[in-house]
Parts: sequence; C-alpha cells; structure tokens
Amino acid sequence: MENQIIQTRLKSMREQMRLAGIDYYMVPTADFHNSEYVNAYFKVREYLCGFTGSNGTLVIEQDRAGLWTDGRYFIQAEKELQGTGVTLFRMLDEGVPTIEEYLERNMKEGEVLGFDGRVVDARRGIGLEKKLAGKKTVFSYGRDVADIVWEDRPPLPCGAIRVLPEKINGKNAGEKLQMVRSSMKERGTDAFFLSKLDDIMWLFNIRGCDVECNPVALSYAYITQTDATLFLQTEAVTPEAEQYLAQYGVAVKEYGKVMEFLQCVPEKTKILLELANCSYAIYKTLAERTELVDAPNPTEHLKAVKNEVELSYMREVYEKDSAAVCKFIYWLKKNIGQTEITEVSAAAYLDHLRSEIDGFLDLSFPTISGYAENAAMMHYEATEECHKVLEPKGMLLVDSGGQYLGGTTDVTRTIVLGEITDEMKRHFTAVASGMLQLSAAHFLYGCTGRNLDILARQPLWDLNIDYKCGTGHGVGYILNVHEGPQNIRWRFTDGMEEAVIEPGMDVTNEPGVYIEGSHGIRTENVMVAVNGEKNGDGQFMHFETLTFVPIDREAIDPACMSRENLERLNAYHRQVREKITPYLNEEEAAWLYEVTEPIG
Repeated sequence: MENQIIQTRLKSMREQMRLAGIDYYMVPTADFHNSEYVNAYFKVREYLCGFTGSNGTLVIEQDRAGLWTDGRYFIQAEKELQGTGVTLFRMLDEGVPTIEEYLERNMKEGEVLGFDGRVVDARRGIGLEKKLAGKKTVFSYGRDVADIVWEDRPPLPCGAIRVLPEKINGKNAGEKLQMVRSSMKERGTDAFFLSKLDDIMWLFNIRGCDVECNPVALSYAYITQTDATLFLQTEAVTPEAEQYLAQYGVAVKEYGKVMEFLQCVPEKTKILLELANCSYAIYKTLAERTELVDAPNPTEHLKAVKNEVELSYMREVYEKDSAAVCKFIYWLKKNIGQTEITEVSAAAYLDHLRSEIDGFLDLSFPTISGYAENAAMMHYEATEECHKVLEPKGMLLVDSGGQYLGGTTDVTRTIVLGEITDEMKRHFTAVASGMLQLSAAHFLYGCTGRNLDILARQPLWDLNIDYKCGTGHGVGYILNVHEGPQNIRWRFTDGMEEAVIEPGMDVTNEPGVYIEGSHGIRTENVMVAVNGEKNGDGQFMHFETLTFVPIDREAIDPACMSRENLERLNAYHRQVREKITPYLNEEEAAWLYEVTEPIG
C-alpha cells in the first residue's frame, strides 16, 4: 500500500515537472540552511520516495527515479525503496556514478534541471553548473515544484527563542562577535553572511526548537564591523530574547525578509560566506552585486573548540548521562526474559531515565534501539508498527543521547541478552579493541582524523571487515549532536574539510561491525582532545574520555584481545566504577562492581 502511495506521488510530481518544462528534478535532504537534520516541513525527499534516512538525494525523471545515499543507510534504503520504482545508488561503491556524473551522462543538450534553490547549497549548484556546461543545461531553481504535490504539508516550524544563562557559555555574545570580526578583518572582508543554524545559535548564545532534537531556530545573520543583524521569525522572539539581543547591539529583522535585505547590500561589498553552507538561491542573489569570499565560517572552528567553562559543565553532564545508561543496562539485564521488552519499550525506558536528569531539555537524536539483525542498519529506528520483541539471546544495540543545560551527549553500547555466537564475540572484541586503541592515542599537534582513524579501524581490517562511515564526529555544546569541522575518518570526499585536532575539540569514537541479516555492533564514547607534553619534537596530545559506561564483558573474547588492550579495558572499567557508583542505588552499584571486574 505504501509503495502505491509513493508511485502516485511520483506520478503527480512528473506531471508538475511536465507542466513546468522540467526534465530532471533533484530533491536533497536539506532545509534552507543545509542542515543535516530537518523539520518535517522540509522532508520532501522522504515524502516523494519513502526513504526516511537523514542523508540522501532523489533525482526524478519522466520514466525513472534514483536515490543516492551513503553506507550508513544501504540496508535501510534497500528495504524502504522496495516496490517504489526508485533505484538505489550506493554512494562511493565501485562503479556507482555520482549524481553529477549521472546527469552529465544522461541529460540531453538543452534539457532543464530543476530544484528548489533554497535547499541546494551553493557549492553543489556551482559544481552542477560546471559539470553540465557542455550540455547547455538550463537551471530552474526559483520554485518548489514539490509544494504543489504535497497537499497536507506541515507548516514551517516556529518555536520560541531561549536565551542561555550567561554563566554556562564561557564567552558572551559580544566577545564572540568580536572574535568573528577579527576573522573578517584577517580575510579582508566587509561583511559576513551566516546561514548555518548551529553556528548562529552558538554566536548569539541563544537556542530554538525548530528541528527535532536540535535546539536551533530558523535564522540568518549578517555581520559587519559595526552592526549585527539577526533574521528570525518575529513571533518566535520573546521579550526576554529581544531585550537580550539589544544589549549587544543586535538588530532583529523578519526571517522572510532576508532576500529583500541582501538585494539592498551596497554593490562591491566584500562578503565572507561559506558556499557549502549557503543556499544556491542566496548565492545567485549576492553574486550579481557583491564580491564573495568563499571560506569556512569562522564560527564553526570557534564553536568546535570548547572553552573551560563549557568543558566543566560537559564533564558533569556526561557523568549523569552515563549513569542513566548504566541504570538502563542493569534494568535490561535484570528483566530480559522475565517480562516482555521490545525495541520500542527499551528505548522509551532509557529516554525516561534521561528525562529525570537535572537540566534535561530533549534527546539529542531519536534513540536507536536495534535488536539482532536490525542493528546492522546503522540508523535504524523502531516504531510501534514495526519492531522486534527482545529475547534472552543475541544482542541489542542502543545508540542514544541527550540535550542538557550544560552539554549534548552521544553514546552507544551493544548489550548481550543471552547466548551469542563465537563470530559475534570476535567482532565485538575487535570493535572494543579499536575503540580502546583510539582512546589511548598519543599524537603530535597537527594531526587530523585521517592520521588517527587507523587506530580504531585496524582490528577490523585485520578481519577483512570495514564499516562504511567515519569513526568519529564532533559534538555540539547544547547543540547539534553532529558538529564539525573535526572528524575521524580515513577517507575525505570532495568538499569535506580535513581539520587539525585542536585542544578542546570533542569527538566521538565509534567503530562498528554491521553484518546484514545477522547482527550489528557499535561501541561509542565521546572524548575531548587535550595537550600533553611539549618538547623539541612538538606539542604532544591525547584524549580525555567523557563517557563512562561499561563495555559488555560477556561478549569479550580475551584470546582475541591483546594484553595491552585488556589492560586498557580494565583501566577504563576502574574509571567507570569510580565515576558512576555514587549515582547508583545499592543494588545497581553491586551490579556495576561485578561487570567492571578485571578480565585476564
């Protein structure tokens, strides 16, 4: 039935394309700000093809359609696209063309490529212009054709603005604006246009609720050496927020008036703007009259390096959050096989435990609770209509996190529920070994995630296994759970920044194994980079772990783990015991003592 609905929607879309004279129509996963996660209003791609993952681009033609997505979603996409008539293109797989290559290969000279220019980033739009120049392709980017097809489209989100308490920021908005203006001066620019939502929230020390689990508000910012203009939906601006922003000289204008404002910017103004995080429509508007300097948003790097005030709150939040996960694992181990527990009810119980923590605001993403073969889908989400009942056998993978007034968390544990195979133990042990090796990294300043990735991946590569994603990403401070520019990965694709790991940057550490139809394993901690010894060879660095949750010893095969990694595991478990015991009741503390006993 669902597949028939998708086919009907695609048929309607093709009719609207025909009426508009559009031959190919591209639908990315994005809002007007190129956000990774988007509000329901912007889930056009999901509406048109049924794929629910957070990353993917749909291309519709009159006689076919294709969806491009990355390795995190191959299994999920294959399942969700079945019967829709949409072909899956597995990004980065051998022989699979990129969207640009596909269009160049298939479009005829003079044909029209359509997309909503507000949801396609400028760098991608410019890349398409160059790739399709020889085809004399016509670009139609001024209308959202899908809006005609989507009859019951949700409204544009508009939640109230929250002002963060000054004491938890480390720097006030005035100080942050001064840092940004210094960066503008270094680049010789007159103005800075910012459309990345989490950067805007960080810069002004405000938060919103326009994207599920991401405390951001739809907004733009335009900054000069003397003025700062913030574009917000005025009904979202509380009197408190208006008064707060005014004290830092920030003028608030209506969100929907940003294009009108930009069309009045003086000609030849030199504007700093990151094309990868600015819409194609805004780029085309500014490019006609101003001089654009494409460079990374200075806010992204400034935001990524957490200050000492932020780190102090994060350490406290991570202990409390880790304690909730420990309580959850204890509850699960105690009750499995005694009462019915499903993927959904397990996630709900963990969500409840988090909600009782002081300062809890929201989840940092919908909890992933995948049992048995469902765990092989990296971003699987169980629903009331489609889920598994847990049994006292196999493993449950739970990836979860919270938003608190003091930090954002992200943690994954794979929990043994009963008998597991020797293969599962080998895989689990290799994942744990990789996570422990990266945790213990000792490296020189100047390294990027490319230098460090092998520490986590080597135990799996030794088994001829790989995971089709990066090993680690930055985490926001009361912000998006995925943050850059820092990340840990061995392969960087076009447009992806390879950032030096700076002291104060936090990053996840999450190797995994995903065997389709069998099992999935991931162990994830969050770490922060800190300086170590400095000598004639340079500044040495290491990581401080923030997450303290036991790694399930029932799945560890000591014979498959080096003596050094066994010692690291035992040392980590001593830390877990020391940090978390004060948060537990007597029965839970006794359990934690048992599951953190040394191995070997």
